[in-house]
Order: sequence, then C-alpha cells, then structure tokens
Amino acid sequence: MIRVFGVVVAAVAVSFGGARARHEHAVEAAPVAPLDVSALLTAAHGAPPVICALAGQAVRGNGWGDWNEAPYTPLASQQVAHRRALEDAQYSDADVAKLFDGLASDDACVRELSIRLIGGQKSATVAAPLMERLASKDAQVREIAAFGLGLTQPRSAVDPLVNALHDAASSVRANSAWALGRIEDGRALTPLVALFRDSDVKVREVSVLAVGRLDSSSTTGALIRVLQNDDAPSVRRAAAWALGEMEARSAAEALATVLARDSDARVREMTAWALGNLESKVASATLINVAQHDADDAVRETSVWALAESNDRAAVEPLGRIIGSDKSSRVRGTAAWAIGQLRGDGSRAPEGLVRALTDDSDDVRLKAAWALGQVGDSSALGRIKTALHDEKSAQVRRALIRALIRSGGRNEETLSELLTNADPRVREAAVRGLAGSEAMNPWPWPWPRPRPIP
Repeated sequence: MIRVFGVVVAAVAVSFGGARARHEHAVEAAPVAPLDVSALLTAAHGAPPVICALAGQAVRGNGWGDWNEAPYTPLASQQVAHRRALEDAQYSDADVAKLFDGLASDDACVRELSIRLIGGQKSATVAAPLMERLASKDAQVREIAAFGLGLTQPRSAVDPLVNALHDAASSVRANSAWALGRIEDGRALTPLVALFRDSDVKVREVSVLAVGRLDSSSTTGALIRVLQNDDAPSVRRAAAWALGEMEARSAAEALATVLARDSDARVREMTAWALGNLESKVASATLINVAQHDADDAVRETSVWALAESNDRAAVEPLGRIIGSDKSSRVRGTAAWAIGQLRGDGSRAPEGLVRALTDDSDDVRLKAAWALGQVGDSSALGRIKTALHDEKSAQVRRALIRALIRSGGRNEETLSELLTNADPRVREAAVRGLAGSEAMNPWPWPWPRPRPIP
C-alpha cells in the first residue's frame, strides 16, 4: 500500500502542473504520463492512514498556513496528527537504521519516503551515514545521499559535497550542487561556478540557482555570460533569477538586452522579474516596449510589474495605454495596480485608467478603482460616481468609495447618498472613508500575481 504515495505524487505533477505553469514554469522535465485515476483509487483503497495522510498533504495545493483546508475532511484527525508528528519527529536509532535500509530498496517510493523522513532528523544524527553513502560505488546511493544532505544541511558535508561536484554521474553532481546551495557556504562558490560549463543541462541549471542563493557579487559576470550564451532556456532563466535574487544592479543593461531579444518567453519573463527586483530605471524604455508588444501575456504582465518596481513615473502614461489596449485582463489589471504604485500627488490619472472602471473584468475594475484612490485625481470624480452607481461587485464598490473620498468627494450630498445606501457594505465603506485616509489604506489592496520562480 505504500505505493499509493508515489501514485498521488504523480497526480500532483499532472493536476497542479497546468495551474502553476504560467508563473512557475517547470524546467525541461521528462514528459509525465496521464494520471490513471482507476489505478490511483485502487491503490488508495485500504491503505494505512499514515500513508493516506502523507499522500493527502501532497495534493493540498498552495495557500498560507492551514486556511486552504476545510474544518472537516475524511482524514482530518489523521492528517493533523501525522503532519505534526512528521514535523517534530525524532526517531529512535533503530527506526533511523530502518530508514537507511530503505535507501537501498528497489522500490522508488520506499526510497523517496525514507530519504525525506531521514531529512527531517537532526543533522548530527544522520550526517555521517549520509556522507559515507556519498562515497558509495553505486551512483543511485550517492545521488540519494546528496539529496539527504541537502535536506539536513550539515556544515560538515560541504567538503564531501564539493568533491561530489566532479562525480561521473550527472544526477550526483546536480544533487550535490542543490545541497550546497541550501547549505549556503562560501567555500562552494568557485566549484559551483565551474559547473556553469558542465555538459549536462540540469547540472548547469542547478549550479546557477545555487550560486544565486549564495548571493556573491563576484559571480555577476559569470552569471551574465550564462544568461547571454547558454544554449538551454532553463539555464538562462535560472541565471536571470540569480541576478535578480542577488539584486545585481550592474547586470541591468545585460538583462534589458536579453529581455528584448531572447527567443524563449520563460527567459524573458524571468528577466523582466529580475529587472523589477533591481528597482532600477535603467531598463524602463525596454520594459515599456516589451509590456506593449511582447506576444506572451506573462512576459507583458511581469514587465508591467517591473515598471512599478522601478519607481519611474514616466511609465504612467504608457501603462495607461496598456490598460486601454491589452487583450489580457491580467495585464490590464496589473497595469492599473502599477499606476497606483507609481501614484503621484493629485496629478491627472491616465485616461486608460479611468476607462478601466467599465472593464469587463471585476479584477481590472477593482485595481483601477484602487489606483484612482492612490492617484487622487479630482477631475475623475464624476466618472467615479457614475461607476459607483453602475457597479455590481460589492468589493469594487468599496474600492470606488475609497477612490471617491480620496479624490475629494466628501461633499454633504455625496456622503449622504453613501451613508443612506441600502447596501450595508457601502455604508461601512463610507464610514471607513469618513474616519480618515488611514482607515482606508491599504484596504482594499489588490496585490498583483506572485513573481515567477525557477
């Protein structure tokens, strides 16, 4: 029955892969066969609760804390009990020995469970046996040992893992680079940079990501060369992430050039994110051009986000044009949010932003209303009132009330209409607005989508 865990993990790759692909593109992974639902349910039937609890966690999806869980589920008590037990468990010597025996199993599911449970133990308990296995003659054992050392992150493993970067097996080199990135020890920096020329794509990609985690400005030049020259899009994308994560401002021009020219949309998306993370105006012209003309929705949206992060107010008018013309509601909504981020001091709102109050998308209208509240343009007051009269969404109405009040609509007639409105949520929003601008800020706050991650 332990195989049910492996089956469910496969289900996760299929079911969540599509939903997350837009901002969390998987990197050149091997094709995954369609999920056999009948096999999954057959394997799950009668499985021990601990296995089902583990498998259930794998398909919980994304969210903060436990708010993505209903109060009552078929395995509610088992899920909570086993999750807490796994988070805090420190097993006996006999149990740890059984887990290490599991690493030699011919069953991949047993090996997976064993190493992940070993990874939850104190490194002082399991580091030495894992390092011994890192010297095994069996490449599969060395590979899983490097994985375990990355989970436990013992400092004592740095030198053995650095040596393993020269392993004949690419899987061992890749896992060792990943482990060193998690341990974050500067001694690994030069050996990791040397792997930027490795023949294996996955090894190059992981070594670049590991260097990004080590956050050393001395590697900026090497990362720029990878970004510009590597044949594999996944590696170039990793280099863009690393430069953004390191906030390497000296890479801004190189990133802008790649954003304008790279043939892979995933690379351009990550490059736009990196430029936003630098919070530099150097690439504003390129970001504006890409936000207006790139064929990929995700690239345009991330470029719009990056413009907001650059704090370049010259981008406000182009963003207004994007709101009025882009085919993607996600791009239009993020452009409205960006104008709110670049808000002025009562300056005139772009026409595209005001027109967005009648957009077909609730999300775009919400962000436009919020942004108009940030801008505080009194000339938009009449159109805000009209939008409030016609708006059907309660959340957007509240944002419009905020915009109305922050744009100067505090006259007696307007406030009387709001305070006597039949909708209690409108009355509540009006009261909050009357309490002062701080009571309306930052609520409602329409956050943009999360950044892409490698």
